[in-house]
Amino acid sequence: MPIATKMKDKLEEIVEIPEGVTVTLDHGKITVKGKAGESIRNMLDPKIKISMEKGEAGSAVKFLADPCTKKEKTRIGSSVAHLKNMLKSVHDGVNYRLKICSGHFPMNVSVSGSQFIVKNFLGEKIPRVLNIRKDVKIKVEGEFVNVDGADKELVSQTAASIETLTRRVGFDRRIFQDGIYIVEKNGEKVS
Repeated sequence: MPIATKMKDKLEEIVEIPEGVTVTLDHGKITVKGKAGESIRNMLDPKIKISMEKGEAGSAVKFLADPCTKKEKTRIGSSVAHLKNMLKSVHDGVNYRLKICSGHFPMNVSVSGSQFIVKNFLGEKIPRVLNIRKDVKIKVEGEFVNVDGADKELVSQTAASIETLTRRVGFDRRIFQDGIYIVEKNGEKVS
């Protein structure tokens, strides 16, 4: 027999928009533009109403669930976190830094058009190629690779794809250290 859960009347979350950032809503699709670039995300949910309104310091985005259960509460929390990440990334930009580590065989890493190419990885004759996502910039500077952009999800996924490109399955990465590894996320060192 199902157990009845008590519903809250309604849940309302308001996210203030900082200066220099514009937010537009179009049928659940949120577009955030700032000095670093633009980020678009589909936040269409039938039980959550998203609207723009005037806040204390300017404009704000309001998330409303009426009635509210645990599911709607978690969905609103996720939506608010996604929007805050979008606001921060289009205002400040996102930067990931990766280090190229090679032992015996010197790796040759380059960017050609919209492709990231790794040649001579562990002496392989065929280069490993990754298609770069749009709105993401990659620069190779000596033994470091910088991945920059305005969308946190695109930049982090590109950095993870580069790391996965040189992954060796079945080998302990503490001993076999050849590869490209993430060492910094937005200036903070990764252990």
